Amino acid sequence: MKNPVDVASVLARHYGHKLEHPVVYTQGVALSGRLRLADLVNGPSENTTESIEQVVDPYVTASSAETGSGIFSAGDGTANYAGLCWADELAVSSGNASYTRLLHFAADQFGPTLAEGPLDPDIRVEDFFFAATMLGRAYRSSGEESYANLLADFLTAPETLGTLQPSGLWWHSKTSPYFWGRGNAFAALGFAETLTYLPEQHPARPKLLATHVKHLEGLSEHQDASGMWRQIVDLPETYLEHSASSMIGYSVARGIRMGWLDDSWRAMLNRTWDGASRRIGEDGSIEHVCVGTGPQSDLEAYVNRPYSDGLDDRGGAMALWFAVEMARLQADK
Repeated sequence: MKNPVDVASVLARHYGHKLEHPVVYTQGVALSGRLRLADLVNGPSENTTESIEQVVDPYVTASSAETGSGIFSAGDGTANYAGLCWADELAVSSGNASYTRLLHFAADQFGPTLAEGPLDPDIRVEDFFFAATMLGRAYRSSGEESYANLLADFLTAPETLGTLQPSGLWWHSKTSPYFWGRGNAFAALGFAETLTYLPEQHPARPKLLATHVKHLEGLSEHQDASGMWRQIVDLPETYLEHSASSMIGYSVARGIRMGWLDDSWRAMLNRTWDGASRRIGEDGSIEHVCVGTGPQSDLEAYVNRPYSDGLDDRGGAMALWFAVEMARLQADK
């Protein structure tokens, strides 16, 4: 089985070196992954921090680090707001509080209420992650309960939970009742991020955890013998999809490390890591990453959705997070 630090080091050479307009979550996750790897291997790394500050500086400088004006365009949405998920980590490693203010500006775009904010009323599972990673970080860094409450309200709303099926799997959205692989991975990742940041005493936490475990149990029924998950979770004839497998693996590794999942999940996690790491090349290439996919009109459209092989920001960013989380778990053990 591949060493997670070795895999993460390969990935960090190829991902997390750009912040371009439009900012998008894949760029943010990769920048965060580089910061996490440096912190794990060397402690807070001045070289990595300076490198990432150089990457983000032209973009941040062109806007306002105080208000975030200029960061987002009128047509941007939740995937773009989540592109700043590195900001709190960079604030810690650099000691520059302006990055935290930038984070709060991005998180504020999700509100002020569910009705007024940008979260899709069609209940797209992508929003689970985009909202969780930003609102959760904003709550942790500010202590402002409105961030935590907005996130909890979204993930426990009857309309949201209506897209979780008795099998434990999530529809992509209300209008696309199909079990897309990366869609289910977005759901797993969103709940894992929520549980990372939401306080233990929050009244919604037990319900959120129960929903998350139900989903992971549903996913476990469809894990391939390779350790991977497929483009359509419950269709074994569809292709093995890397980004979904990395995101699900990250969610389980994070849960074990943080203590809301017990050791019975380690066998599933180890299979996932083995399958995903085997499909990461020494050149940073990733095998079988589904292209960007909005809600599709029928199941066949998901089945036939193309994938990329090679360098891929979606696959590489999530694989980097997964590798670092596996390394963190091993270090803690």
